[in-house]
Amino acid sequence: MNRKTVIVTGATGGIGRVLCEYLSQMGFDLILLARTEASLLKLVSDLNTKFSANHKSHRIDFSDTQSVLTCVEWVKTLGVEVSGLVVMPPQPLQTSECMPDVAEWSDLFNRCFANPLELVKGVVPLMGEAERGKIVIISGISSAQVLSHYATSNVLRCSWLAQAKTMAFALGEKNIHVNTVSLGGTLTEKYRAGIENRGLQENRSFEEQLAEETSNIPLRKYGSPEEVSNVVHGLLTSFSDHISGVNLLCDGGFTRAY
Repeated sequence: MNRKTVIVTGATGGIGRVLCEYLSQMGFDLILLARTEASLLKLVSDLNTKFSANHKSHRIDFSDTQSVLTCVEWVKTLGVEVSGLVVMPPQPLQTSECMPDVAEWSDLFNRCFANPLELVKGVVPLMGEAERGKIVIISGISSAQVLSHYATSNVLRCSWLAQAKTMAFALGEKNIHVNTVSLGGTLTEKYRAGIENRGLQENRSFEEQLAEETSNIPLRKYGSPEEVSNVVHGLLTSFSDHISGVNLLCDGGFTRAY
């Protein structure tokens, strides 16, 4: 079998960890990238043991451009043809301030957009044209619908949609597909803890708080990391062989737009 190599950023996060296990189970060779090296090494060791795999890892810090460039050079030394790249850019913190000062904007733009894009630029030449390369950028629902408490996120995540559409046009002739996934609420451990804390403040159980928060979602539920993994997996396979430049909403129907 010709095993395909996929790079995953944010590999040790609530979604990333589940995604890496899902892709490993599906037979992909993985290059895992994350900021915390100890967690990264443990994840790789666990996956290699569980699936008899030979995944690799490298630390990357999207707040540091040199860290990104160093990581790209390390990937090149592996001498592998990259079939897929899953980018989970860092999430801006919740804020209602839509006009932060220049220094804050500069930091946010570099960490959440420019530096992750630098990784994409470095990986694209490693994607061969004989087989289709798949780039998947995982974003949030603020890329599709404005949320007042995610003011800076509204801007930065829209930037990824525009960049992905532009890259889809520019890289299509190289057989490289670029798509984005906009997630609604996803029940990672961290997200569950947030729901539980909000429930305590309102004197509600976890189940009651969850029902209240999902009452405006047509499917009446948040997504799971496993459901996100299934979507991303599809975009890395032949399912997306005639799909590029698309933003796929994975939000239970929450977005109210055509």
